[in-house]
Amino acid sequence: MFQLCLVILPDEMEATKYFPIADEIFKVLGDADCRTAFVVPTTSAIARRILGKRADEVMTFVDPERSLMAGLGITSLPALVHIRQDTSVGEVAEGWNPTEWQRVANSIAKAMAWSAPEFKDS
Repeated sequence: MFQLCLVILPDEMEATKYFPIADEIFKVLGDADCRTAFVVPTTSAIARRILGKRADEVMTFVDPERSLMAGLGITSLPALVHIRQDTSVGEVAEGWNPTEWQRVANSIAKAMAWSAPEFKDS
């Protein structure tokens, strides 16, 4: 069992502007004892169009009914979510706020005894 680091993207093409941020998360945490993944709240066909080649390179979950988002109480995207090994929610950051995303990334890194990705305003 591993912990999860989820990057939940908007279900439209604007999601592509968050790829560099997600790439940094996946690069830094990719070898930690957690699994990194995209979640796209749409169908697999639309998610594939948004993600392009990333759909084949990164673990991706689709949430067409938005049940995961509802269960986590997420109302603003993108979001960064840490789900612990016991399935409890560690930390959540909603909307692109570098300070909040850094807080979540630091929490994940601490839990993994790993380095944290660094976020800057963009």
